[in-house]
Amino acid sequence: MDAHAPAWAYAHAVDFPEAAAILAAGLAAGTINTVVGSGSLITFPVLLAFGYAPVTANVSNNIGLVPGAVSGSVGYRRELRGQRDRAIWLGRASLLGGTLGAVLLLALPASWFAAIVPVFIALALVLVVLQPRLAAVLARRHEEPHEHGGRLALAGVFGAGVYGGYFGAAQGILLLAVLGLTVDDDLQRINGLKNVLAVIVNGVAAVVFVLVAHVAWAPAALIAVGSILGGQIGARYGRRLPAAALRAVIVIVGLAAIVVLVAG
Repeated sequence: MDAHAPAWAYAHAVDFPEAAAILAAGLAAGTINTVVGSGSLITFPVLLAFGYAPVTANVSNNIGLVPGAVSGSVGYRRELRGQRDRAIWLGRASLLGGTLGAVLLLALPASWFAAIVPVFIALALVLVVLQPRLAAVLARRHEEPHEHGGRLALAGVFGAGVYGGYFGAAQGILLLAVLGLTVDDDLQRINGLKNVLAVIVNGVAAVVFVLVAHVAWAPAALIAVGSILGGQIGARYGRRLPAAALRAVIVIVGLAAIVVLVAG
């Protein structure tokens, strides 16, 4: 098949066991993505296990998780109150970063980025763990911090967007690390903002993929259904976690992501 065939040209029969497994993976990924991130480390390997080519699996997974990200954002609507201007300010960086990342996925060898993904996750985890102390240091250096995080936040969100458009796994952890350091707000409110930015990144990448890449639509649809339900579950229980507990969950999921990626 032509590498640049339209999305609808890809066909792959899905039997019941495969459909059930993909749906369950979508449910788990939607839940984890809403609370922390790294849900792709569940759905992406499942698609690979059923014989989908890596790029096709990545593209289809991205498209399927977009509705789940929207669902999670809706679940965090209370925490998002008063953050409209901040979301618009940072959303521009997510839009540009996600577009660039999607283009890079289709243009560059996957091995270029795959080798450094665990390093990105490890760095993000260090930032998350040290976030309270580092944020205090940054606050002392800036007498009047920018309400929306300033240029440092824009740069970090753009970088996370490039990464998210390219692969996506642990994008949420990277965003939480960047926003936790640059935006002076409660961690749960930052988590709600993270979900909105993830919607923008995954959404713009999905548009690019639909136009020019192979999409396995049956798995994408199953992941979408599962992730929508998972987004609501994640929002319901994730919003109740204290900041310290949420930070611990982020670290545990991030370490698990590193192990999976290195082992793979």
